Amino acid sequence: MSNVTIVTDSSAYLPRQYVEQYQIPVVPLTLHWEGESYRDGVDIQADDFYTRLSQSTTLPTTSQVTVGYFLELFKPLLDAGRDVIYLGISKGISATYDSAIQAYRELGDPANLVIVDTQLVSMALSLLVLEVARAAEAGADLAQCKALAEATLPKIGVFFTVDTLEYLHRGGRINSAKRLLGSALNLKPIMEIRDGKIELVESVISRKKAINRMLDLVEKGVNGRTPVRLAPFHALCVDDMEAMVKIAEERFHPLEVIRSEVSPVVGSHVGPGTLAIAYMAG
Repeated sequence: MSNVTIVTDSSAYLPRQYVEQYQIPVVPLTLHWEGESYRDGVDIQADDFYTRLSQSTTLPTTSQVTVGYFLELFKPLLDAGRDVIYLGISKGISATYDSAIQAYRELGDPANLVIVDTQLVSMALSLLVLEVARAAEAGADLAQCKALAEATLPKIGVFFTVDTLEYLHRGGRINSAKRLLGSALNLKPIMEIRDGKIELVESVISRKKAINRMLDLVEKGVNGRTPVRLAPFHALCVDDMEAMVKIAEERFHPLEVIRSEVSPVVGSHVGPGTLAIAYMAG
């Protein structure tokens, strides 16, 4: 059994089977909505969340994981002699990374605890978590896991399209000019996570064109490298996701396809109808 515990957070929305297989602690971010607080993926699940969001006149807010939560998670693991590596949401998207760093410092900068700014979120993050978890299970030590995480980051990319830019705008994740451009022309924006932040790549005129263009961008990112792993995910548009997967499998012949959903805490910023695909190549 590996002595390295890989920790991630709920923004990854790593499917339960992998969480259980590799015994990965998942730290929940929090949603605040209509006077109630919900732990992401614990108190509220994706399907229920998007159904409610699509009918709601109010938007939830989100908050990062607290320093105290990280202390309560990390300390028993470290006291038990475990090595721990935390692979969580990009610090360019959430202050959760800062909370983890503060907990690390309050614990005395332990040598057997590593905090990585992955610059990723959602299933792009899950691809990284799985790569490191599989290495740990095969016997990699903490230093090797850290080095693997850093070496794997450039091999991962993610593209997504949303039905509307309104959620990103209201959440402060994209500027007004880009929001208004997309709304005025009724375009379907394609975005990516670049350097840890959400960036608009381009816009097209239909969902079908958005799917094809995202796959073109994946092909460019893969750049002929193998093997290819794909992680499609969605927010209340599973049929669109399956249509995309069918095309992607024919184009890329992936070694693995891992389907998931956009977590509620991420979905509060992108909204129902979001369709995404992450990849890892090489």
